[in-house]
Amino acid sequence: MPLTLRARVHRGTLEPVEDVELPEGKEVTVTVVEETRDRARFRRAAGSWKGTLDVKAFLRNVSADRRLPSE
Repeated sequence: MPLTLRARVHRGTLEPVEDVELPEGKEVTVTVVEETRDRARFRRAAGSWKGTLDVKAFLRNVSADRRLPSE
């Protein structure tokens, strides 16, 4: 069963940030991938929303919502 979780290094030991449902004493293999906050993540996500939004309808709704009621 593959499991991905976040952990923090504390005094040379990996401590999970969230609860892990594994039996006590279970041996597992750990692959460490450092989190990076570079622009590569944004580039990989580019275009992922394409086709999920009707832009013209969205802009019409925004314009309609911004109109002040006439008195």
